[in-house]
Amino acid sequence: GSVEITEANLVRDVLYVFQGIDGKSIKMCNSENCYKVEGKVSLSKSLRDTTSRLAELGWLHNKIRKYTDQRSLDRAFGLVGQSFCAALHQELKEYYRLLSVLHSQLQLEDDQGVNLGLESSLTLRRLLVWTYDPKIRLKTLAALVDHCQGRKGGELASAVHAYTKTGDPYMRSLVQHILGLVSHPVLNFLYRWIYDGELEDTYHEFFVASDPTVKTDRLWHDKYTLRKSMIPSFITMEQSKKVLLIGKSINFLHQVCHDQTPSTKMIAVAKSAETSKDAADLFTDLENAFQEKIDAAYFETSKYLLDVLNKKYNLLEHMQAMRRYLLLGQGDFIRHLMDLLKPELARPATTLYQHNLTGILETAVRATNAQFDNPEILKRLDVRLLEVSPGDTGWDVFSLDYHVDGPIATVFTRECMSHYLRVFNFLWRAKRMEYILTDIWKGHMCNAKLLKNIPELSGVLHQCHVLASEMVHFIHQMQYYITFEVLECSWDELWNKVQQAQDLDHIIAAHEVFLDTIIARCLLDSDSRVLLNQLRAVFDQIIELQNAQDAMYRAALEELQLRLQFEERKKQRELEGKWGVTASEDEEESKRMKEFQDSIPKMCSQLRILTHFYQGIVQQFLVLLTTSSDESLRFLSFRLDFNEHYKAREPRLRVSLGTRGRGRS
Repeated sequence: GSVEITEANLVRDVLYVFQGIDGKSIKMCNSENCYKVEGKVSLSKSLRDTTSRLAELGWLHNKIRKYTDQRSLDRAFGLVGQSFCAALHQELKEYYRLLSVLHSQLQLEDDQGVNLGLESSLTLRRLLVWTYDPKIRLKTLAALVDHCQGRKGGELASAVHAYTKTGDPYMRSLVQHILGLVSHPVLNFLYRWIYDGELEDTYHEFFVASDPTVKTDRLWHDKYTLRKSMIPSFITMEQSKKVLLIGKSINFLHQVCHDQTPSTKMIAVAKSAETSKDAADLFTDLENAFQEKIDAAYFETSKYLLDVLNKKYNLLEHMQAMRRYLLLGQGDFIRHLMDLLKPELARPATTLYQHNLTGILETAVRATNAQFDNPEILKRLDVRLLEVSPGDTGWDVFSLDYHVDGPIATVFTRECMSHYLRVFNFLWRAKRMEYILTDIWKGHMCNAKLLKNIPELSGVLHQCHVLASEMVHFIHQMQYYITFEVLECSWDELWNKVQQAQDLDHIIAAHEVFLDTIIARCLLDSDSRVLLNQLRAVFDQIIELQNAQDAMYRAALEELQLRLQFEERKKQRELEGKWGVTASEDEEESKRMKEFQDSIPKMCSQLRILTHFYQGIVQQFLVLLTTSSDESLRFLSFRLDFNEHYKAREPRLRVSLGTRGRGRS
């Protein structure tokens, strides 16, 4: 049958349940996960409901207690987690204090009640009133515990922060208080990092991570990263990136620049994290004190780092040196170097010796204005041979190199330097074409007068002249494009950005954009492979013309020499009163001249083929340019075909060049 129970006994049971201990009649029901009055106890519905509502406190208490018990001993839960547990403990202590008051009240009444037989003042209704606020607190804490399950570090702090958004002021102040405790370790991490560059984060709770395997040469690029999950929600992505950069700059100064002295302003900016009360206020302040602290540290550290790089390590001077030597800015030096290297580079690439080339480089430096450069820069100049492909000559693989080390290697990384080498080789070949054409032109000038005496050559010479003029126009336009459109414009942009840079990342980014632009505009990126091959084919035709013209001049000058000698002999004999020449000698000479004249049509057809081939390649090159996505390349096509010679021959050029030409004229 059913068992009667007095309210006083229920109250006693409820007080036990408050602490998570089963009473006589109220016990934990595991299947339903709540405290229940045993079924055999007869109780009115209202009492049963009231008891259930009160017993909920026990369930909430257990949930919180279980969370703290499991984690209090777990060191790996970290400082933020331990702070959270401490805050929960603190709250439970307050709750236990209330329970002990209720217990002693019950004790007192027990003692007196025996004597006086009075009705107890501790009723279930009164308990409901007294536990109203504690229940809200426990509910909030239990919800927090639920929400923070499986989180630690900055992520745990974010979870607590999410609860400060609640509308209930009573709950809000409770969570605010806990947030202060929880975010205090985060702030401590943060301050250690932005003022000393130190990461004492054994349990990976902070949002900056460090990779111990990264060597100092890659410190800036790879050593430190953001742990996105650990960025507390009260710190923006923008702020956390700045925080990462500040500590990274300090470590870079210490480990790469070997500079331990913080600037006086930095010391003024640095203050250790305040109490947890301040910590909570700092994140929720409306005056943006937190943002100001980060900004001040960012500004001071970055400015100091750039000063060290520029004054102690001459970063900008090295940047200008690369422009002078690797991007061919130092004209007199490049010209002289090329003259000295010509015989070496004509040989197969596999037969070159680096030390021979280095010796020639030193000679070129001593003989030109380069000798007045800073010795610190000159000692970094060197020769580097690019990867050799079958059939390469020295021209294909030769490059100047510039040795970088220490802090400047962070801006001029290995990858950047390999870009510079490729650009150098491209500019060097283009420059060589300019010099070859100058030589071809000089050949015309020097030999034109002499060869007037062989009138039958005039056709060939004219052909040579026309083709060389076309090539000169092409190369001049290419050089103009490279010098101004590519190098000057990109360099000015880089220089402006570098002057305005606020931190090292700005400089690195500007420099990478600079190199990427040059690589693309010099046709060295993967999209332009076909274009580059066409251009190289144009270059090959220029070398072919040089060879053809040299051979022709050799033959012609030899012929001229023989004719003059023959005439000379004739005159000599006549002076001596003899016959000028015998019939057989005359016949011999005529035969020889005929042989020479017979070789002329061959020269003509060789030049015709060369011209035809050259024009075909240029035409193809122009078509490819007009379809390029880069505007400056499309405009180059228009410059190269200024008199519309090619447009007249190639319908595809009429469409793209026609509209372009009219628009830009």
